[in-house]
Amino acid sequence: MTDAHPNISVLTAQYLDQVLTINNANAPAVGALTATDLEYLVRYSLHALMVIDDDEVQAFCLTFAPGVPYSSPNYRWFSDRYENFVYLDRIAVASPHRNNGCGAALYAAVEQRMLEEKTASLLTCEVNLQPPNPGSLRFHQRLGFQEVGQQESKPGLIVSLLAKHVHYVQPTSSTRPFRETSLD
Repeated sequence: MTDAHPNISVLTAQYLDQVLTINNANAPAVGALTATDLEYLVRYSLHALMVIDDDEVQAFCLTFAPGVPYSSPNYRWFSDRYENFVYLDRIAVASPHRNNGCGAALYAAVEQRMLEEKTASLLTCEVNLQPPNPGSLRFHQRLGFQEVGQQESKPGLIVSLLAKHVHYVQPTSSTRPFRETSLD
């Protein structure tokens, strides 16, 4: 990155190939996709965000609101239990950009949008337990997520279902703001 804070932008069609590459390089932590699958998910997403620098996508995330035509068993699990939530379906960071704040910046951007849009106060997601993803579990715990359930999403894939109540927190001198840019 050229500056200290990741540049967050809305994901646009011209970057779908880069996003698909990042997504599939992060399997099985996120499910592998085809280009058609990715286009469908972006079309129905509530938020489709990316970290971008010098025309290079470094990370991305997709969220969904309740009531969209999405058959993910994890999304359905939350839909069956909560009336109003934002489901963070996937977040992936390109390997050269891991551990530099991209993931945390995307979560902060989603939470900021939730507050601004007043869409919901509950942010949900899942993390693999089998195959294990201990780094992601630690990351989500640091962000304040708590386990609200577990399920076998498909044979051999067990996930921890996580939720976090999002609310306004007065910024402090140690708060790292994110910088948003537009590609339009």
